[in-house]
Amino acid sequence: MGAKKKAKQAARAEHELTGKVATMRDRTPVALLGAASEVADQPPLVIVSLATIGAGLVLRRPAAVRTGARMLLAHALATGGKTLLKRTIDRTRPRRALADGRHRAAKNKGARDTDLNSFPSGHTAGAVAVAQAVAGGANGLAAPARGAAIAVGAMQLPYGKHYVSDVLAGAAIGWLAENIAARLVNGGERALLTVREGRADRRALAEAEAHPS
Repeated sequence: MGAKKKAKQAARAEHELTGKVATMRDRTPVALLGAASEVADQPPLVIVSLATIGAGLVLRRPAAVRTGARMLLAHALATGGKTLLKRTIDRTRPRRALADGRHRAAKNKGARDTDLNSFPSGHTAGAVAVAQAVAGGANGLAAPARGAAIAVGAMQLPYGKHYVSDVLAGAAIGWLAENIAARLVNGGERALLTVREGRADRRALAEAEAHPS
């Protein structure tokens, strides 16, 4: 069996499985939890990241500023990654496929119809990226942050917004984005520290030359 045929069969099986789960989307608990998962949309996560930076500056807590910067950068990278994929892959969201009985999954230029850009899950990508940044900067919040990210990803299935592979791809994007963000933020801090140390050394040298013993 060719790889293309296997991929189609896998997509069909995933569509059928997710379709069964998505039939619960109109039930009150699922609808409420699905609405709550919108906190992982882009604007709320950006606001939370900026608020963390602001709180760190006001309270003079460099660790909080660093965590907020890491959250913001990780989210930006995750958003860029998921946007790139959405523009190159068309896939019908489960709820749309259930409504019209057609499931489309193909490489394309990217559909403008939001019901046709299921892959990957942007909410999951953003939630995982920010959660990983929080976990890396505040160990005490690691469990609740990651738990919230898992909940956001899991809710995409019964809510009818994404397939399992969409969620897994989104999680991978978020994880990778945060790893890159962490390296960039840490590298920036080291570079800034080096500059400060260099300035301090030059000031000390100038002071010594001005007032020789």
